[in-house]
Amino acid sequence: MSRTRTALLAALAMVAGTAGAAAAAIPADTGTAAIPCTVDYKVQNQWGTGFTTAVTVTNNSAAKTSWAVKWSYAGNQQVTSGWNAKISQSGTAVTAANESYNASLPSGGSVSFGFNASYSGTNALPTAFTLDGVTCNVDDGGGGGDPTDPPTGTKVDNPYAGAKVYVNPEWAAKAAAEPGGSRISNQPTGVWLDRIAAINGVNGGMGLRDHLDEALEQKGTGELAVQLVIYNLPGRDCAALASNGELGATEIDRYRTAYIDPIAAILADPKYAALRILTTVEIDSLPNLVTNVTPRPTVTANCDTMKANGNYIKGVGYALNKLGDVPNVYNYVDAGHHGWLGWDDNFGASADMFKQAATAEGATVADVHGFIVNTANYSALKEDHFTINDTVNGSSVRLSKWVDWNRYVDELSYAQAMRNQLVSIGFDSGIGMLIDTSRNGWGGTARPTGPGATTTVDTYVDGGRYDRRIHLGNWCNQSGAGLGERPQAAPATGIDAYVWIKPPGESDGSSTAIPNDEGKGFDRMCDPTYTGNPRNNNNMSGALPGAPLSGHWFSAQFQELMKNAYPAL
Repeated sequence: MSRTRTALLAALAMVAGTAGAAAAAIPADTGTAAIPCTVDYKVQNQWGTGFTTAVTVTNNSAAKTSWAVKWSYAGNQQVTSGWNAKISQSGTAVTAANESYNASLPSGGSVSFGFNASYSGTNALPTAFTLDGVTCNVDDGGGGGDPTDPPTGTKVDNPYAGAKVYVNPEWAAKAAAEPGGSRISNQPTGVWLDRIAAINGVNGGMGLRDHLDEALEQKGTGELAVQLVIYNLPGRDCAALASNGELGATEIDRYRTAYIDPIAAILADPKYAALRILTTVEIDSLPNLVTNVTPRPTVTANCDTMKANGNYIKGVGYALNKLGDVPNVYNYVDAGHHGWLGWDDNFGASADMFKQAATAEGATVADVHGFIVNTANYSALKEDHFTINDTVNGSSVRLSKWVDWNRYVDELSYAQAMRNQLVSIGFDSGIGMLIDTSRNGWGGTARPTGPGATTTVDTYVDGGRYDRRIHLGNWCNQSGAGLGERPQAAPATGIDAYVWIKPPGESDGSSTAIPNDEGKGFDRMCDPTYTGNPRNNNNMSGALPGAPLSGHWFSAQFQELMKNAYPAL
């Protein structure tokens, strides 16, 4: 049997009929152009009555100026909505035709689209596809595929549900060594792959395989999720210096081949197929292309450069595509926080930027399982003493200096609204949100117990808010912060989990300039004597003194986070 044909039979034999499971994918062909076209049909999410599918079609014949893909279902599957194609259905027969903007399909080119559908009983995969009447996935050797090729894995709707989450032993050891730290050292935190060397381990520390091997040990017979942070874009974090990375603005090829490709290869190792691998993809990148570029008053030259060269978009798209090809990987894209993107001129534009990245470099919206907000930030989860709809003496809280015309006052309302916005522009209706609650507890003696005085809108907001920062734009080693809600699955509508992606006790950046070989600069926002810039409305930084380089252990901060934890330890 020819090895150039796409493996179909094993995948077609797999039928997912249980809630929370997803059917196997029909893998894309890697052979020669003897196959006139290939169809990669992947069920990304499946629940009791519906499923989401991503389809990629590759044309190995003559270039086309229009196209239509057809298949039929064996059961009662019914397409309910779609994106990037005009999808119609008559009985069991489905046709997906081009939109005006993706009608051109060159020889060797691919096009992707997706859809949501309902079903009952079982959700058997289609057995045949045609492109403009020509059967795909079959070469001149005949037959439908190689039954020795294994099916790919399954995805669940919420990978945190019913699963333990990996405890990083390196972080746990540092936490346990602190006085009182054993109270939280068993909590799951993110594993940060913040440079190429981290893949194999830095200074004798654990590399990616070490963590995944340890995860298998922790897994036992149940389900276990591992949280990885993909964080090494060219020109990383263009609006801050403390978290700059090793790759220059133009090193997109090195990002692909020396960073993403090796990570993807490790994650695809069948040894790790039983793990749920959750990636937080490139924090502090895409929103900068909206908020910190010309003509904004907060513009930086570095962010203008990254918008012009497109390498944030290319890098995120490439990462989503490559990592999304691994069946047990769940990609969560960084979506900033309400104190960054909650204003009208940032909110929708940022969602559009996420969509642009999610459809770049071969990625599709189906490669995105969800989004994460408040990563490594301090914004309160839920402000109980005021809402965005409150008024004081006829003045909206949006007029207060703290809210400053923002549409949101906390991360929960922002995350749920951002999720709705993302679904409205074409992301899957089943996407889930994560909220990093590692440092947004704001407990301790300064935590308000009721609303502020109604003298003015400012006394009302400032007297009642949990978030005690000087300004929403302050982000570095914030004084007074505390541990937030402990990690937990499905805590609120649309939220897959509260997570500790930023490991408590790891610095945001150094208080003074520290020479280093990690590419990390000195950002004055980490200097407690700094009087600010337009991004924090020229307020004091609110940073703790004595901080080491970003990512390094900061004992004083760890102690303060425990002291001000809410819920209290």
